[in-house]
Amino acid sequence: MRTFIAIPLPDECRTMLDRMQRELRSCGTDVRWTAIPSVHLTLKFLGEVNPEIIPKLADALESAAASQRSFALRLHGLGCFPNQKNPRVIWCGIEGDIENLSRLQQFVETASSGLGFAREDREFHPHLTLGRVKGKRNLQALLDCIKMGSHLESGFAPDHFTIYQSTLKPQGAVYTVLKTIALGA
Repeated sequence: MRTFIAIPLPDECRTMLDRMQRELRSCGTDVRWTAIPSVHLTLKFLGEVNPEIIPKLADALESAAASQRSFALRLHGLGCFPNQKNPRVIWCGIEGDIENLSRLQQFVETASSGLGFAREDREFHPHLTLGRVKGKRNLQALLDCIKMGSHLESGFAPDHFTIYQSTLKPQGAVYTVLKTIALGA
């Protein structure tokens, strides 16, 4: 089963992202938008996983999470990867206690690598994916709207993260919670 580990967002953050995404959609650019209920802060994408490994993974993650406490984060601003000249991914930024967030992400990397999952080669850049650009139609309008979204801000304090199953369907991925891991438990 296709699996990843992520921090879910509280409703007030989703509401703000929904409002911002509606503004971005109004630009009429060719973008495959992420369904707001599916937006999450990815800590580790695992890929295809044998379901029998999930309990061992959960145990390893619970041990790693025991020393972590909740910390303050905030959604802040909009941008695109890899750059404004060739945008492929539209994202919302994450600010706040990035040091503790990065520490949690490294704990997840270490716990999962102990079970044979490959370590991520790329540096961790916390963000929320709002959409993937598919064409150039009305692209400048979208880029202008992204600049105007720099005021976007909403705070939250994660106290858990989740192991999700991702099932790919024609209308988009469907996420199923496999296990919730509390911080500081």
